[in-house]
Amino acid sequence: MIYLNNVSKVYDSDSVALDNISLSVTAGEFVSIVGHSGAGKTTLVKMILAEEAPTSGEVFFESVNVHKLRGGELSRLRRRIGTVFQDFKLLPNKTAYENIAFAMEAAGKSNEEIASDVPHVLELVGLSQKASRFPRQLSGGEQQRLAIARAIINQPELIIADEPTGNLDPVNTYEVVEILKKINDLGTTVILATHNKGVVDAIGKRIITLDKGKLARDESKEGKRML
Repeated sequence: MIYLNNVSKVYDSDSVALDNISLSVTAGEFVSIVGHSGAGKTTLVKMILAEEAPTSGEVFFESVNVHKLRGGELSRLRRRIGTVFQDFKLLPNKTAYENIAFAMEAAGKSNEEIASDVPHVLELVGLSQKASRFPRQLSGGEQQRLAIARAIINQPELIIADEPTGNLDPVNTYEVVEILKKINDLGTTVILATHNKGVVDAIGKRIITLDKGKLARDESKEGKRML
């Protein structure tokens, strides 16, 4: 599904974010990308989303080089990817229901589809009783679950979660991880960038470790080295 071919990102001679990274992610996988702050996790995620261009190398989504897409083609690619971030990025003046509905409206879905699908995804993330609440009326964990609901409402093929539990306590972290695992069990590919070893251990899937922009380790859930 995703293939990075000798990807490097150099901001200047003293700042190498990614150093000759090659890896692939197949459809249906759950892959955790780990490493200390500054290891290159967020830069790698931005490469897949075509928010950052590589200094050298190529990034493919299926057979398409994402950095050669422009305009509508790039927009269509990004609609196939759901994103979840540490800071939620919710619309503060819209309710939980409206935050999700807005994502569907932006994708051109009908009012009938919105009325049918939003309650289902609210139930999936355990927020059925909070549909009319505004983000400020939700806890941090609830806000992140709402962000996940919004990310999956248009049934993307891939979910990218960049430090989604960074601001959460252990209980809410566990709930978010369980939802991501459930989404993956339903067939969606998940890429999770995190520095939290406890999160990675709880998932028990493939782990890619970055260190100073280099691919230091790539192991399956059985501990088998993938490189």
